[in-house]
Amino acid sequence: MKIAKPEDHGLDASRLTRIDTLLKERYIESGKLANTQILLAKDGEIVHFAHQGPAREDSAKPVDETSLFRIASMTKPITSIAFMMLVEQGLVAVDTPVHHVLPEFKHVGVFNGGGGEVPFATLPTTEPMRMVDLLRHTSGLTYGFQHRSNVDAAYRAGTIENWHGGHDLDGFVAALAQLPLEFSPGSAWNYSVSTDVLGAVVQRVSGMPLDRFFAERIFAPLGMPDTFFQVPADKIDRLTDCYTLVPKQGRVMYDRGAESAWARMPKLVSGGGGLVSTALDYHRFLQMLLNGGTLDGERLVGRKTIDLMTMSHLPGGADLSTMSKSLFSETANAGTGFGLGFAVNIDVARSMIPGSVGEYYWGGMFSTAFFVDPVERLSMVFMTQMSPSSTYPIRRELKTLIYSALT
Repeated sequence: MKIAKPEDHGLDASRLTRIDTLLKERYIESGKLANTQILLAKDGEIVHFAHQGPAREDSAKPVDETSLFRIASMTKPITSIAFMMLVEQGLVAVDTPVHHVLPEFKHVGVFNGGGGEVPFATLPTTEPMRMVDLLRHTSGLTYGFQHRSNVDAAYRAGTIENWHGGHDLDGFVAALAQLPLEFSPGSAWNYSVSTDVLGAVVQRVSGMPLDRFFAERIFAPLGMPDTFFQVPADKIDRLTDCYTLVPKQGRVMYDRGAESAWARMPKLVSGGGGLVSTALDYHRFLQMLLNGGTLDGERLVGRKTIDLMTMSHLPGGADLSTMSKSLFSETANAGTGFGLGFAVNIDVARSMIPGSVGEYYWGGMFSTAFFVDPVERLSMVFMTQMSPSSTYPIRRELKTLIYSALT
């Protein structure tokens, strides 16, 4: 693996070392995080790749370029690309009503009372749920962990998001369709299981299991051998430990690498959050995006498709501060639009973080993150394993330090 000189790509190497110092002193030595890994690329070349901390609690072996991380919602852009590949084949369209592919959703209504022991009352949707609503999280669906409505309480009560529970992808869709939407599609934004439903669309339209579609149509062509829903037995020793923050207890083990739930194939294959990957693999995915849909002679989608995906599709040019009903998502709302699978920076001043208009990004619940800046030809992959991702302002800090190194 070649690391280019930062100075050859308009970056100050001494300022990039501030990133490693911050991660070490503020997060590793304090015990806030067990480990960190950051990969920074510019103009298609890796210019900074640093690792700190042990991969596992019971070992001094540090994380390195082979370490595997649970990337959670960084799965979502991959599912979105899979869908757009089918759009380019003429098999489905961005404005196709969801019930044309998933008829289970044909008669779904909008919450108008009830919940718990009281049957739900619903109203008809103003507009049908369309594929664009799944891509941009304006579907009216939610997540059980939102803890903000009677609808997400029903998600929890039915354990319909349990990867190793009673539902496969078809059963998951059927169970969701029995519950009301929180709002009429297109009228608001809420971080949700929309991308899991999109995974079901990919599976139905392609006629291939979602994991097989990913493996054959995306990971193999891009040279991503270490990205999968189930960690193979011969690679499980590379899977890092995963932690969560418990009030009054601090950082505690969530999923031990040696005994991980990710060593088993889930019954519910989650296009919204199920993948494990490495920084190098995910970097290749980002480089494909930055190249306009192609990498090393393999084209997944066309250049204009990437352009379409990475512009904001929120109605009326709104940002999330005006449209979001979500109690949690992987982004701050001010100055943020949403495209077809990505948050999009539409107003740098309102975000109050250095960046570029048109930069797109997302993260995962275990504090992993990425961004792609097509203006600066810059991308970042950040890996660690700590939930929830809102625990520390590390993404804001990293962006500030990275952009401060641009000359």
